[in-house]
Amino acid sequence: MTHPLKILFIISLIGLFAYIYLTPAQIYTVNFISDKYLEVGEELTYVVSYTFIKFGEIKIIVKGKKVIDGQNYYSTIAYIDSYSGIPFVNLHMIYETFMNPKYYSTFFRGIVKKEEYTTFTEYYTDYGKSKIRIKKGKVKPYQLWTDSTTSEKQEFQDGLSILYFARMFSGSGNSVNLLCFVNEKKSYTNMTSYTQVTGVSINAIDYDVSCVRLDGTMNFVSVFGLTGYFEGWFTNDNASIPILAKLKVIIGNVRVELKSWKRPGWMPPKFKKS
Repeated sequence: MTHPLKILFIISLIGLFAYIYLTPAQIYTVNFISDKYLEVGEELTYVVSYTFIKFGEIKIIVKGKKVIDGQNYYSTIAYIDSYSGIPFVNLHMIYETFMNPKYYSTFFRGIVKKEEYTTFTEYYTDYGKSKIRIKKGKVKPYQLWTDSTTSEKQEFQDGLSILYFARMFSGSGNSVNLLCFVNEKKSYTNMTSYTQVTGVSINAIDYDVSCVRLDGTMNFVSVFGLTGYFEGWFTNDNASIPILAKLKVIIGNVRVELKSWKRPGWMPPKFKKS
C-alpha cells in the first residue's frame, strides 16, 4: 500500500497540471493580442509543502521558440523532484510540451523515473486529421507497451501546456468549463479568473507581490485522489508568473510557492495599496 505522504507529494506535484481541454459547451478564446508573453530561457522554481513539511521542488523552463507562418510555437519542460531523505517519498518526473500560438498542445511527453525502471507517455497530435497518437512504455531497455490512436476534433491542453494557458487566461475576469483528459479518460472541471489586484506574500520576496487570482473546482477524483477546490495567484504584469498555488486534497491543503526565478529584466511587481 502506498504511504500517504508519498501520495500527498505526488498529488501536489502533478495534480494541478491535469490533462485538460476546452469543452464545446463553453469555449473561451484567450485574447493573445495582449502584452503578456513568454520569454525563452525563463526558469521558475517552486517549493512544494504540506503544513511545515517541504517535500520537493518543481522547475519549469521555457526551452525555445519556433516561428511558423509568422506565429510563435513554444517548447517547455518541467522537472519534478522530491527531496532526498524524505521518508517514503522518492519521485522524479519530467514533463515536456510543444505548444501552438493559442497555447494548445501539439506534443507531450511525460517521464517517470522509478527505482526499478523509467516509463514514458507521449501524445502526438494531428489536429488536421483530428487524431491523437498515444505511446506508453519503458525507456531502458526500451519496451513499447501501448501504441494507439484516438479521435478528437478539438484542440486540447496537456499536463504542462495548461499552466501556460492559465497564465494568459489570468486577469481576464472570465470563466471556462473544462473537459479533462486524465489517463486517457475524460472528466470535467471549471476555472475562473478575477480582475481584482491583491498583494501576495511569499518567503522568497521581501514585499507583497501584485497579483490576480484564479480558482476552480475539479468535479472528479484525479491522480492519487486530488479533487475539489484549487486556487492560484499570478503576477499582475506582462509576465503573469505563477507566484503561489493551493490545492485541496483529502487530508488538507498543499502549497506550491515560487522559490526562485530567471527571466531577463523581470522583477516581481510590488503591490501598491490604494
